[in-house]
Amino acid sequence: MAAGLPVLICRPGERAAALAAAIEAAGFAVANLEVMALEALPESPAMRQAWLDFDHYHKVVVVSPFAAECLCQALDRYWPQLPLGTAWYAVGAATAEVLHERLGARVHLPPATAGEDTSEALLQLASLRALDGQRVLLAAGEGGRTLLADSLAARGARVTRLALYRRRLLPPPPALRECLVRGDYRALVVSSGELLEHLARWCTKATLSQPLIVSSRRLATLAGDLGFRTPVVAAGATPAALAGAVAAACSQEDADVDQDDLEKG
Repeated sequence: MAAGLPVLICRPGERAAALAAAIEAAGFAVANLEVMALEALPESPAMRQAWLDFDHYHKVVVVSPFAAECLCQALDRYWPQLPLGTAWYAVGAATAEVLHERLGARVHLPPATAGEDTSEALLQLASLRALDGQRVLLAAGEGGRTLLADSLAARGARVTRLALYRRRLLPPPPALRECLVRGDYRALVVSSGELLEHLARWCTKATLSQPLIVSSRRLATLAGDLGFRTPVVAAGATPAALAGAVAAACSQEDADVDQDDLEKG
């Protein structure tokens, strides 16, 4: 595989720039497939009621950086000063960073022992195990997994799940679609099951043989089901973790190519 080929990413929104910069700093060219757009939803009566009742929630769980951005914008309008006593939770470090920078919130993250930033890992926290009667606001996108809401409700919480934005899936631009089909890239980086399933429609045998970097073991299992040969699980969904996995996977790929050349020689 030629060293000049790009690493393909598909992270939506402003976070794509940080991921691209981290991978480029590791020495690889980057191209964004731009297959998902994030769109904030207009305020609904349910949203407005949740903002008005915000001081009644014991815990607030935020599933993504864009959900955090939408939440912060709403709270800026309704609560110039946040109520005290709210416990904040985020599925990943990037989400926690938005909440801390915009609101000054101290945010609970999945335990380090879990080894990854996922909903399953967040649910391992002791403070989320017994929630009898507690009101929990879950800030998320439209659709998606119901694991968090279902699990928190099963543990006794009164859960209000707010869909603050929608995800719109798009086809890759023609040139990058051809790169994907032909496998003409160094590695593919995906941190969402929805995106991985979306991209599968353009995957060929060449695609499935290229390095795939994912952010959790759950995604690695899905990738295997879709036919990817050897998905590589990064240490998380942060730019640094994904860039590190790209570097490791590409180094291994290069070593395998060199070994093949030696054996042929």
